[in-house]
Amino acid sequence: MAISPVPIVALTGDRGVDRARITALLESGRDVVVCPEGTTCREPCLLRFSALFAELTDRIVPVAVEAAQSTYYGSTARGWMAMDPCFFYMNPRPEYRVTFLPALRPEETCGSGGRSAVEVANHVQAVIAKVLGYECTGFTRKDKYMKLVGNDGSIAEECDQNGKKLA
Repeated sequence: MAISPVPIVALTGDRGVDRARITALLESGRDVVVCPEGTTCREPCLLRFSALFAELTDRIVPVAVEAAQSTYYGSTARGWMAMDPCFFYMNPRPEYRVTFLPALRPEETCGSGGRSAVEVANHVQAVIAKVLGYECTGFTRKDKYMKLVGNDGSIAEECDQNGKKLA
């Protein structure tokens, strides 16, 4: 039995495959939650959003999510990412702040408004950043991981205990 009424579907990073998965969910009438940033940041900024969500529907409701922690930050660039929830919950009072924002008006979308998917994604990023008091950046998730650890942030199928891909 699932805890969430919204199904969790892993995305692959392959735009065609991901498009098909999300489209199938939308066509089935399900609500879909997309995290277009692709990761979290310790700094008060938002990474550039993937525009795929804007290409697939005009029914877009931005949601600002902020993980508040005081001691341990639950995000691992190197090492075992499976430990991230443990670090987050080691905080004395971990919390998520969730703010549902107004749905985009038809003129703010691709289909009805004639805007490009990138314009829509940038608009949603700016709306969420304003609510959180964050700065928008042009960095992608891959850019972040290349700077931090020298890889694109993908989880290799076969890794050693330090997260290095085995031959």
